Amino acid sequence: MSLVEIALRKLQAAGVAAKPPAASVPTKIEPEPPPRTRPGRVSRQSEPPVRLGSAKPIRIDVAALRASGILPPESQERQLADQFRMIKRPLLRHAFDPNAEDDSHASPRGIMVGSALPGDGKTFTAINLALSLARERDHSVLLVDADVAKRDVSRLCGLGGEAGLLDALADPTLVIETAIVPTDIPGLSVLPAGRLSETATELLASARMHELMHHLIGLDRQGIVVVDSPPIVLTSEAPVLASLFGQILLVVRAGVTPRHAVLDAIRIVGTASKMSLVLNQADVVGPSGYYYGYGHGYGHGNGQEPGPGPGSRPSETELESAQ
Repeated sequence: MSLVEIALRKLQAAGVAAKPPAASVPTKIEPEPPPRTRPGRVSRQSEPPVRLGSAKPIRIDVAALRASGILPPESQERQLADQFRMIKRPLLRHAFDPNAEDDSHASPRGIMVGSALPGDGKTFTAINLALSLARERDHSVLLVDADVAKRDVSRLCGLGGEAGLLDALADPTLVIETAIVPTDIPGLSVLPAGRLSETATELLASARMHELMHHLIGLDRQGIVVVDSPPIVLTSEAPVLASLFGQILLVVRAGVTPRHAVLDAIRIVGTASKMSLVLNQADVVGPSGYYYGYGHGYGHGNGQEPGPGPGSRPSETELESAQ
């Protein structure tokens, strides 16, 4: 059952009658592509007061993602996939641990992907983590673009002009499920950033944002919500956003991100107990004894074979220094 179908049943159970769709809005939800049916896969609802998104799943342009450096050349796909399997396994274990919810009651099925500074590879990590999670047979994943200043997730998915998160934040009458866009990748859906707003910072820090994230995470008990967040050190809304999620993945670019910026990010977020670190573009010795690079940078001529490395937690010394 899709997220939207789950939401519709909740609305019907509450006695909310559906309005007839506008003439310009398609009422038929097209069947999703094979090969398998998943719980929580998103199809689009066709009847909000304002039309949002499209009823037809969008195609993820793999060639464009390769050209932008988000995906590797085909010859290196397996290496990248293996690394993200290592990253997602502890995240999944924690996500469905019944004792994992913290004192703030933030669900561990909500994962915020952030970085101390721009350019560390958080969007690269968020997209590839979502793609890896979508391969899980028992789980769906919703990728949310909350970096509303850059909106790279929306742009890379071809959703730069679509309504989305900011629209639902600004207008409480909009049903956020109608802004969720299914993709042609089974199990993966995207919530774009939405239309630009002069009050975007205030909207992300509002109580409405808390309500929406709680709602999205609750749509599918087997679903994961992955959020590409604004850079932590440079934005004021990062501490508020961090409080909404039970897991935080901090992306650090090896040899580039200053140590003090990483410690500042940990201190600003103030939730080191639920934070994991991914070291991006690190040179690592593989099983064959050869060095190879990890991290964002495919197609950028840096002479490496990038792909993200395993996540790790900051050392006790670093955590003490950050407090």
